[in-house]
Amino acid sequence: MTYGEAYNPAMKIHEQAEADAYFEKLVTDLVDNHAKPRAEAETIVRVNLGYWAGYYNHETRARVERLFKCSHPVFGAMAKG
Repeated sequence: MTYGEAYNPAMKIHEQAEADAYFEKLVTDLVDNHAKPRAEAETIVRVNLGYWAGYYNHETRARVERLFKCSHPVFGAMAKG
């Protein structure tokens, strides 16, 4: 799976329950298929989501940060800036 295949669908999510389910899917993939410990997988997914959202408009980035409890790894969270 490419980064686009993994993270583009997350940019279209608007509901918390859907975000939670998609986050779980991404984390489970890292745990099951890439032998990552759960805590490390959660961190990787949140960093990647925050980074990927940086390629989108402000509205999408803010929504993704809120739904997935993440922030851009370089620029930080929009809510703080």
